[in-house]
Amino acid sequence: MGAAPGQVVAGRYRVTGRSEGSGVPAEDVRSGEAVLLHVLELPELLIPGGLMATPDPEYGERIARQVAAAVEGSPKQPRLLRAVEVFAEGELLWVAEERPPGVPLAELAGEGPVPPYRVAELGADLAGALRALHEVGLTHGNVSAETVVVCEDGAAMLGGLLLGAAEEELCAALGGPVPRRVYEARAVLLGPKAERWALEAGPEADCWALGVLLYRLLVGRAPFPEDDLPTLLAAVRDGRHESAAGCGPLRPLVEQLLLADPAARPTAAEVRLQLIELLAAAPEPYEQAVPLLPVLRPDGPLVPRQRAGEVVHGRHAGRRTVVPPALLGPLLVGGVMMALLAALAAVVALAG
Repeated sequence: MGAAPGQVVAGRYRVTGRSEGSGVPAEDVRSGEAVLLHVLELPELLIPGGLMATPDPEYGERIARQVAAAVEGSPKQPRLLRAVEVFAEGELLWVAEERPPGVPLAELAGEGPVPPYRVAELGADLAGALRALHEVGLTHGNVSAETVVVCEDGAAMLGGLLLGAAEEELCAALGGPVPRRVYEARAVLLGPKAERWALEAGPEADCWALGVLLYRLLVGRAPFPEDDLPTLLAAVRDGRHESAAGCGPLRPLVEQLLLADPAARPTAAEVRLQLIELLAAAPEPYEQAVPLLPVLRPDGPLVPRQRAGEVVHGRHAGRRTVVPPALLGPLLVGGVMMALLAALAAVVALAG
């Protein structure tokens, strides 16, 4: 299941590389835009009517329309990746999403805990994207390190909206009106990934998932056990998460986001405000390898400034003669003494 480099999917998307997590990089041949393709296998569902029923040939297209409708009206927001298209081809459901240059957050998180103020930056970006969705009545439902891209300027962009909707739509179709079957379908498709198992739906679930992700970035693991799904769900249901002591200055916010009562959690807008206030009060500079903000560079070439003690002659503009600052004092005194001796010698000569 998937596509090889060079293959064109749906006559529009040319695969340009190997798999990146759950997706493959591709190019939209119509626009030249870089996208990330995700592929899901359509289950073999039969038309109701008994054992002799035949597969529904329109099932894939119907699912694609339902998924598209679920994210219709998603806003244009600088930190939200744009959903391009969802379509069925054969027994596969494809999802295409904008893919800017950058690194998946999962790759950065895999290198170990991320410094707290860097996590605050990333969290503020993600909270801004969630706020924009919640303001138009949409829920993301797929907040995780795998759906976030850290761009070249250090900003975090949240993707996975269309993919999450497709996964949930397939689980609902498989389970039908039976909740147990929906649970079983989600268990197979999603696995024990803590961010995807909030006990409720809606904006509060997105904020809870953001709290799980912030904890994961800060500590290096999820706040709930992920060994198996029953154990994970029992811990989530009982509100038993590991101590947030390792979250440093973000501990109060993480603990609020992981509260079992959805009404007690801060909204995405409140999360963003808290993180911005935390960044404004951050020590300067704080100890971390990643800069707090992208460095702003002026237009045009950079012109190096001449330092004290540095002499640049016109015909040797490509070569610099640098006098160490420690020698400036002795050299100045010596120069003055030489000038006095020369003046004294001139007076003696004239007098003689």
